Amino acid sequence: MNTYIYMIRHGDSPKEGPERTRGLTEKGLADAQKVTELLKKENMDVVVSSPYLRSVRTVEGISQHIGQSVIVEEDLKERIFSTGNNRISDQELGPLLEASFHDPDFALKGAESNAECQSRAIAALNTLLPTYEGKKIAVGTHGAIMTLMMGHYDSRFDLSFLHSTSKPDIYRMEFSGLELVRVQRLWTEAKRVMT
Repeated sequence: MNTYIYMIRHGDSPKEGPERTRGLTEKGLADAQKVTELLKKENMDVVVSSPYLRSVRTVEGISQHIGQSVIVEEDLKERIFSTGNNRISDQELGPLLEASFHDPDFALKGAESNAECQSRAIAALNTLLPTYEGKKIAVGTHGAIMTLMMGHYDSRFDLSFLHSTSKPDIYRMEFSGLELVRVQRLWTEAKRVMT
């Protein structure tokens, strides 16, 4: 009996503010409703999210639909790029991502490397998969950590993949035990149907 993890990258969020408490823009909220409508058809069993508000807000509609609370998992938070509490600028993030995907152990002083982030995230997935074996798990997540989790199983999920993703985005990962069987992007199909 296979298990399905739906990686749901959060919707559009404000460019400034604390990482943990930045919510969604009006577009992000509208897209979160589309995420909910798409996932209703997938018959989710459980909803898990990063503790960051923008991720929780993106998946809370589907949790309400199935009559369960969002399970917040601290280890699914976005990679810690800097020691500051606020979002780093796109101008700073680009070179930082390049360096990080070139050297998985690279990190700014006091921040987290790709290797460290991937390790904590995969540990969380390795708990979710047997706990909800045979179920469909919605996971509210972020671009970099989602790429690192998916890249753990398949090296094609790299920096180029990260740059190709959208906000929001949805990838259905099918597992047999702890082994990834296949990945399908659902969001582009949803956008074609909904627009």
